[in-house]
Amino acid sequence: MGHDIGPGRRVLAGPGGTAADVLAGLPGADLTTVQLPLSGVRVARPPARGEAPDVTEIARRRAARLAGPDVLRRHRADRFTGSSPLPFALLRRVEDVVLGTATGFDLVTLSPLVPLGTHSAVAGVAQHRVVPTGRGTEVAADPTTGLALEAAVRRAAEDVVRLATVQRVVRAQRVPAGLFAHFSLFGAVTAGRDSGNLAFERQHLGEHARLMAAACRALGASAVELAVTVLDPRFECLLDAVPDVPVRPFPDREGGRGGYYEGLCFKVYASFGGELAEVGDGGFTSWTRKLLGNAKERLLTSALGVDRLATLV
Repeated sequence: MGHDIGPGRRVLAGPGGTAADVLAGLPGADLTTVQLPLSGVRVARPPARGEAPDVTEIARRRAARLAGPDVLRRHRADRFTGSSPLPFALLRRVEDVVLGTATGFDLVTLSPLVPLGTHSAVAGVAQHRVVPTGRGTEVAADPTTGLALEAAVRRAAEDVVRLATVQRVVRAQRVPAGLFAHFSLFGAVTAGRDSGNLAFERQHLGEHARLMAAACRALGASAVELAVTVLDPRFECLLDAVPDVPVRPFPDREGGRGGYYEGLCFKVYASFGGELAEVGDGGFTSWTRKLLGNAKERLLTSALGVDRLATLV
């Protein structure tokens, strides 16, 4: 395992029995630590018909030891499973209003799971920030990655693909006390082919900016603003591509760099009677280029925090 202390050593030097017995007996936090570096490992032999995969077998054995009160206790304490404190009707109203502004985008219902490696291999997100499953998948952490997969599938038949959705997502990184690991996001993507001179980028940046602004205004925002970070000097000329939405430079942005976005990215700020507050994010990515293995593919993504908007409106 590459470690001489901790859960790796406890597995190797633990009580007798099969590896599944040892793993099933580990405390939950230790089991998670052991499984994370193995989540992307390809096994030499797939499970035979009717045979449970190793990780599934471990889960079966651990679940067999639990009773109803154990499950309830975990539900009360686990940040991944508790219900949202926001009223259902409020979240639903925000979702309906935001989706109602996505004219020109095909609305799709995404699976709560995506293939293993979607967030790390395609989007460049650290694997420990997502929740893997035992079946070669991981829990969706952002609707735009799932939309990118669907856009890549559709690109064979469509010149330009515009997709949008609302999805409840889960992220594994630690959050401040009182916040949950799951929340809803409205996401939109536009996929197409490079047509030269940043024509694709210019057209669809304006399109997404108007979408973000329209959604916020439909919820009652008195002001909407885009804070734009140029990652590639060639994209400086796109700052005038959104005449309907106020734009300000944001050169000091830290997040979104290092390969997540390319060319240009932006944050969405809106005011609902008070100061401008961050409510969304977006930018150009390489995701469909990676998925399709075609250097000419282009993708623009944007998203709004539904829970965040609900707390403001």
